[in-house]
Amino acid sequence: MAFLWPEMLWLLGLVPASVVAYLWLLRRRRRLALRYSGLSLVREALGRGAGWRRHLPPALMLLALAGLLVAVARPTARVILPSQQRMVILAMDVSGSMRATDVEPNRMAAAQAAAREFVALQDSSTRIGVVTFAGTALLTQPPTYNKEDVLAAIDRFNFQRATAVGSGILVSLQAIFPDIEFDLRGSNPRPGGEDNRLGRSLDQRNSARKPPPPVEPGSYGSAAIILLTDGQTTTGPNPLEAARMAAERGVKVYTVGVGTEHGEILVGDGWSMRVRLDEDALRSIAQITGGEYFYAGSAPDLKKIYQGLHSKLALETREIEVTALFAAAAAALMLLAAGLSVFWFHRVV
Repeated sequence: MAFLWPEMLWLLGLVPASVVAYLWLLRRRRRLALRYSGLSLVREALGRGAGWRRHLPPALMLLALAGLLVAVARPTARVILPSQQRMVILAMDVSGSMRATDVEPNRMAAAQAAAREFVALQDSSTRIGVVTFAGTALLTQPPTYNKEDVLAAIDRFNFQRATAVGSGILVSLQAIFPDIEFDLRGSNPRPGGEDNRLGRSLDQRNSARKPPPPVEPGSYGSAAIILLTDGQTTTGPNPLEAARMAAERGVKVYTVGVGTEHGEILVGDGWSMRVRLDEDALRSIAQITGGEYFYAGSAPDLKKIYQGLHSKLALETREIEVTALFAAAAAALMLLAAGLSVFWFHRVV
């Protein structure tokens, strides 16, 4: 537990002072009682309740006072609460390497099945968007509350050439922040990062508005990106630089690796290529953004991963002010003390 106004804790010194004052009043009360000659008058002065019952209401009042003084210092605590993440972007690889059958029936089919499972787990207050990427990236389904539209977008996947993981991250980030533009042609995705007309054009447009200052990676609590791919980038922006741009805006990227370490050899018209899972790249992307990397070697594993991602997105540890709890507890103790005193001694403490 921490305190926003810790200097106010010095007020707790009033509690032992109150105890001393209470003991002094008891001794004074006994001295006054000895002036009476009748024992009945002494008992009345001491009160009808004997022993611990005489001291319980004042003790409760002292606890209430302590609770109020702690509340003045504005205590905070780290608690697990429902997250404010209300938007999830599914960035899914539709490159030719996803035809590999090292995950049955193939990588693409397993990924689609797991994506459907994830969509089914979300509640109605979560917007879900779908981004597909191969040689370039496209927002195939803008964030929506309609799960049927999301499922229809997942069912429309078609294989395309090349793999641009960086483009998938950037287009997903653009779905979260529509007013931000990126350069998807060069290896450096930052506007003006490459010596080309598109970069200079974006740089000129963005120079008119001051970019937001970088924030702590993973601190943006309203959205997250789930990147599902085999991780082998063959074209497009540098995925690590794209991850840094997401980190600067506080957006977490959870990466899910589909495939196996040894991969599989795909054969086409006069060509063959081994496609294997690039786990190092996916781990780096997750680490940069404050997300987490998951490995999926089969369709059942993918379903478990998405279920786990749902729980991570639904709950988060946050530091909140708990002043009201201490004030409420103090009020309850005061009411209890007053009630016991009235019940036992027919007076309020």
